[in-house]
Amino acid sequence: MALTRQEAREVLDTYIRAWESQDPGLIVTIFTEDATYHERVLEDPIPDRKAIQDYWQSKVVESQANIKVQLLSVYLDGETVIAEWEAEFDDVVQGVRKRMREIAVLVFEGDLISSLREYWASEQIGQAEKLAPADLVAGYLHIWAGRPGTDGLPRLF
Repeated sequence: MALTRQEAREVLDTYIRAWESQDPGLIVTIFTEDATYHERVLEDPIPDRKAIQDYWQSKVVESQANIKVQLLSVYLDGETVIAEWEAEFDDVVQGVRKRMREIAVLVFEGDLISSLREYWASEQIGQAEKLAPADLVAGYLHIWAGRPGTDGLPRLF
């Protein structure tokens, strides 16, 4: 049976609810066991449901706060959904508030996501209300220091 727009919208609503509530247990309920998640499409994907849950724990739960997401557009073509949303959140590692605009391409198997690819840009729009503990910041600096950004300088995200 073909994916309906209503089914796609329900999955996207769960995605947004999981993001805003910072719930890695909820996010994995919408992915197949062997789903892939490309946060950065030119890098290796996050390979499966457990790894997606771990990614959300570190990226969303430990690194973001005060998250608000608005779904802007949804397009459906067979088993592929393209969604556009805008989010604002505190980046607690960098100590800034960000606005992010994203396009996500989601491929479904039945009513679960088997592949998700994100294309996004973000900008600083203020200071974060919540800051990360110093040991978390030090850990991210260590992990990301060797991964240069597009300008050749070390990047955090």
